[in-house]
Amino acid sequence: MRVYISVDMEGIAGIATYDQVIRGGSGYPRAQQLMTAETNAAIEGAFHGGATEVLVNDSHGTMDNLLHEQLDPRARVIFGSPKAFCMAEGLTPDFDVALYVGYHAPAGSEGVLAHSFSGYFASFHVNGAVASEASVNAMFAATRGVPVGLVTGDNVICGLAQSTFPGVRTVQVKDARGVMAANSLSPQEARRRIRETATAAVRGVGGTRLLPVPDRLHLEIGFQTALAAELVEAVPGVRRTSNLSISREVESADELLGMIATSYNLAGVAARTVYSLVNRT
Repeated sequence: MRVYISVDMEGIAGIATYDQVIRGGSGYPRAQQLMTAETNAAIEGAFHGGATEVLVNDSHGTMDNLLHEQLDPRARVIFGSPKAFCMAEGLTPDFDVALYVGYHAPAGSEGVLAHSFSGYFASFHVNGAVASEASVNAMFAATRGVPVGLVTGDNVICGLAQSTFPGVRTVQVKDARGVMAANSLSPQEARRRIRETATAAVRGVGGTRLLPVPDRLHLEIGFQTALAAELVEAVPGVRRTSNLSISREVESADELLGMIATSYNLAGVAARTVYSLVNRT
């Protein structure tokens, strides 16, 4: 049995501040340790549940956060960026189940460090509903015939997963108390629960169903700056819906992920342009 694990950082136990999740912050090295340890718990649980192969995709920020020398040597790791399919890179139809570890709530929600794919996005909707990274990645997985068996993170993302993903198991490692505040399990207890639930998710994959994917997907993104919206508007098929927002119709989850990546990269160009103009001497 082949198991795919996509691991983010904001939903890890013991992590709640920007200083922890941004490279260069004083809390980042410790956050790497916490992220790596929770990943190991999921790997161990997957193998205990019957996995014969585990592939881990480092899915946070620059996507090179995991401490490879500390990872369970039975797993392989995809890391670095850019990747064609971002947080879903490497997920193919020959996997049996996907596990999402350390995931967080979507932009506009009350979750810890809530956002959707990029801090450059002020709002993010698919087919008129607030969308999370987990939901977009689950749609991509469904097009490959791979169900999502586990989601771990705060109470907000776990609640959304339970109400959306058929048959999913969740591990709530913390309760949101603000954008940068949480009531968290100890890392040791979080890992124990993740290990046990990953085992159950792999063993029970037969009871997990695919997330339904609509034939057409309507993407709406609100940006922090008008310049970002202006740059993304130049992409073929994009419609400017307001000074700060765009929309586009896409026909597949692959195209959806591609448009998301294009949008946050162009928004990053806009942010760097503004920063350089403001700070030039």
